[in-house]
Amino acid sequence: MRLKHFNIDPGAQIFLACSDTSRLRMLHLILTNGEMCITDLEHILEFTQTKTSRHLIYLKNSGILTSRKFNQWIFYQIKDEVQDIIQQIFHFLRRDPVLQKDQYIFNNLYTNRELTLNKLKMKPLSHRS
Repeated sequence: MRLKHFNIDPGAQIFLACSDTSRLRMLHLILTNGEMCITDLEHILEFTQTKTSRHLIYLKNSGILTSRKFNQWIFYQIKDEVQDIIQQIFHFLRRDPVLQKDQYIFNNLYTNRELTLNKLKMKPLSHRS
């Protein structure tokens, strides 16, 4: 179910969550590549586990992300309900050099099969291009 309209409080939560560069970088990778594991985000963004976890929890608590656990890994993806608004936000940011660099690193790691999904030989729940 996609949201067509939402109240001011959920909207404020989304915009507050998107007010941080680190969270925007994470969201962009997840939006562009489908569900991602915390360890992959740490590796691509060169963040500590603590920093990555803190921001992912913030995004999850704000209603943007959902997660699922597989063995010791937790995979995050954007909730269907907020997919449209998140896509609109990144429509305006898509040429940002930092976001492009993050995607370049993702592509290199994916090609080199260093990401968790490749190690597990699993398909993500969804893949967005």
